Amino acid sequence: MSFVKKKKYGQNFLTSDKFPLRIAHESGIEKEDGALEIGAGFGILTEKLANVAKKVVSVEIDEELLPILNEKFADRNNIQFINSDILKVDVKELVNEHFPNMEVCVCANLPYYITTPILEALFESGVKFKSITVMVQKEVADRICSKAGSAEYSSFTAYVSYFGVAKKLFTVPPSAFSPPPKVTSAVIQIIPHKEPPVNPKDVKLFFKVLNGAFENRRKTLVNSLFTAFSGKYSKEILTEAVETATGNKDIRGEALDIQGYSRIADILYEK
Repeated sequence: MSFVKKKKYGQNFLTSDKFPLRIAHESGIEKEDGALEIGAGFGILTEKLANVAKKVVSVEIDEELLPILNEKFADRNNIQFINSDILKVDVKELVNEHFPNMEVCVCANLPYYITTPILEALFESGVKFKSITVMVQKEVADRICSKAGSAEYSSFTAYVSYFGVAKKLFTVPPSAFSPPPKVTSAVIQIIPHKEPPVNPKDVKLFFKVLNGAFENRRKTLVNSLFTAFSGKYSKEILTEAVETATGNKDIRGEALDIQGYSRIADILYEK
């Protein structure tokens, strides 16, 4: 069957067994686990996952790939393809339906342009995944796996750390794909926390503080939050909260970890 790659889906397909094999083996999947794959492509990772997992469910947005995939894996009874957009799927419902009584690992070569929304959808689904092992743009991997105080640290870094521990496993060159992307890729792994490392009194306020801290990296945290909250809190209240929580009223947002953001949010909650 002929197939034309579609730019709108960010389709860069892996062409070698080497990297999919590493993803499957470093994902932590065991023989009684399920594997949720996002984007099957031509099934090169799907096959490797099916060799180690009890069941693989692959959500593929491109309907033209489904006949190719179904034909290729016609003799495999532990692989199922779903033609859908992962951002429109009820992830928790999908997991409950297809992986009863199984631990589930997510594996994917994510399209660069929707990496963030897909990870957000996985985190906020409420599913307690065993692991999330995904290939992303190296720059994004560096940001997600960075530490507070580093140049790469961002609000998304802190957001991810609320849900799990992220580490970079290995890099993947453009030559490993067809068509080759213009940037280097990297595989990261996120092991979700069993319980969040902080327990803010108001989670929405906590995330508002976290995101507001990075609205202007050149400003102090107090000034960034004053802008983010549009004057809801006075400079005096924000200064008091930041100084009480951190001991430094002139600190910048990128210097804080989520424990610091949680302390600030709790003080503001009391105000």
